[in-house]
Amino acid sequence: MTTLSNTEAVQQIGSLKMCFYGAGSMAEAMVRGLLDRGLTEPQQVSMMNRSNIDRLNELSSRYGVHTAAQNEAKVAMLREADIVFLAMKPKDAAEAILQLRDLLHPGQLIVSIIAGMTIKTLETLLGKPMPIVRTMPNTSSTIGLGATGVSFSSSVTATQRSLAELMFQSVGLTAIVDEPILDVVTGLSGSGPAYVYYLMEAMIAAGSELGLSEEAARELTIQTVLGAAHMVKATGENPAELRRKVTSPNGTTHAAIEKLDANNFSGGVISAIARAAERAAEMGAEIERKATS
Repeated sequence: MTTLSNTEAVQQIGSLKMCFYGAGSMAEAMVRGLLDRGLTEPQQVSMMNRSNIDRLNELSSRYGVHTAAQNEAKVAMLREADIVFLAMKPKDAAEAILQLRDLLHPGQLIVSIIAGMTIKTLETLLGKPMPIVRTMPNTSSTIGLGATGVSFSSSVTATQRSLAELMFQSVGLTAIVDEPILDVVTGLSGSGPAYVYYLMEAMIAAGSELGLSEEAARELTIQTVLGAAHMVKATGENPAELRRKVTSPNGTTHAAIEKLDANNFSGGVISAIARAAERAAEMGAEIERKATS
């Protein structure tokens, strides 16, 4: 299986027409990343949604991409696209795919960022064999620091794999996984930003309750979390080792860690991620039942 070099992938992707069905924050993040990295030009990108014309006008003005509100223009964009991004809300996805499937053809690459919708369900809804890339990005993609899990259907070629990886690397880090593991990706990094925000909420509340102004508590918390993440990345060290280095015996950090351990901090986080992964699988099954019933 021959893959493209990065240079070849960049050259090829710039010649392809991309159509985004759905114009929410994740679709916008992808468009911004692709344009900022110079992977494509605005005239190669089209975007549409169900009915929000104001949103489409906003995106057209901001990025210079083509947008369509009328059915005739939507049909043309979908038929002419080389890559079709399915970026609609999960609750609207099945109905939308059934409506557009006759406009699609097997020569197109389908990229799904629909949470919970499996490749099997997509194949059933599309009603024809098509190469499908299923992804699980997170909200940090909107600032170019995303973490995206990526899985491929069996009909995705090596070239298409290279193109998909390059596109999602434009908004952050990618991890190629077997599709069942995407539920774990959902639990870990898909929902992960919320866990960090929750921790930050508690740190800010503690600082305020113990006498800091709310502004000072907020700024110190932000910088602490930012610095800790950068430290792990810059040093390449295991977080557990870095934690040990700043935890002096009988010191302040040691006392705090003991209190966290007494409240099963680590076990709670592991249980939370496991439950999120489990819920992702449940939601996928629910979507499949509704979409194929």
